[in-house]
Amino acid sequence: MVDKDDLRQQFIEAFEGADYPVNSPMDLVPALPDGPATKFESGDFSMTAMELNTQTSGGGDFPYEDVETFVDDIMESLEDEDLI
Repeated sequence: MVDKDDLRQQFIEAFEGADYPVNSPMDLVPALPDGPATKFESGDFSMTAMELNTQTSGGGDFPYEDVETFVDDIMESLEDEDLI
């Protein structure tokens, strides 16, 4: 079972170092500790940042002004796609 709070915290820690506002997924890559290969895991959920970008619907509502709004959209999209 996925711990959504833990997963959300992983996303915040990985993406908070980006230079906000971000205008595209490519603006987030420099902030990731392992670039697109950065992996997020919780319970039976495991996905790299690259997979996250391709698996979530719509690719996001860019630009994002802050990490919290961005992560809220990721979490909502993962739930909408029944990935968590």
